[in-house]
Amino acid sequence: MVFWVFGYGSLVWNPGFEYDEKVVGFIKDYRRVFYLACFDHRGTPEYPARTCTLEHKKGAICWGAAFCVRGDPKKEKMVMQYLERRECEYDKKTLVNFYKKGDSLKPAFKGVVVFTSTNDKKNKYYLGPAPLEDMARQIATACGPCGNNRDYIFLLEKAMYDIGHEDDMVIELANEVRKVLSVSGNVHPNDKKLFGRLKALLNILH
Repeated sequence: MVFWVFGYGSLVWNPGFEYDEKVVGFIKDYRRVFYLACFDHRGTPEYPARTCTLEHKKGAICWGAAFCVRGDPKKEKMVMQYLERRECEYDKKTLVNFYKKGDSLKPAFKGVVVFTSTNDKKNKYYLGPAPLEDMARQIATACGPCGNNRDYIFLLEKAMYDIGHEDDMVIELANEVRKVLSVSGNVHPNDKKLFGRLKALLNILH
């Protein structure tokens, strides 16, 4: 059996399970948004973190990585159980078409699993949209058992840079978080270093 799952958040840099193949590509009609609360990893119920989910938007594309698991049904079941525990904030599993760079017409793989969330207040994890500055302040200060919320946004920014498909929204939000941290005096030298590399690259491209 063959099982594919699409990662657009922390799965991109830290899948956490044994896979047989990783392919960089995108899915259509979805965009990455930071509308989802995290209570148990990088935040707490009192001070939830903001992590990304997907929002349906016609014509949009979301870059990430698809991971393939080949083997018997037992192996697939173990991976799915792991993902369901890890992605507990996501209440939906959607099957999507996955496309590789250079071919936006023919899907490379069909029936790829992607974890998404119900984007309304009926979902207890749904935070919804907020002004950029407010989201940045929340991300800059939230912290949980698995680390700081700010590390999540910086690692996602780097992961998208590493696969060659940066997300403008991620960059904008990450830079706003840096502003908050800079004002509070909590910005880490490595964060400045990464921002410097990304800024230099953007200057070259533009």
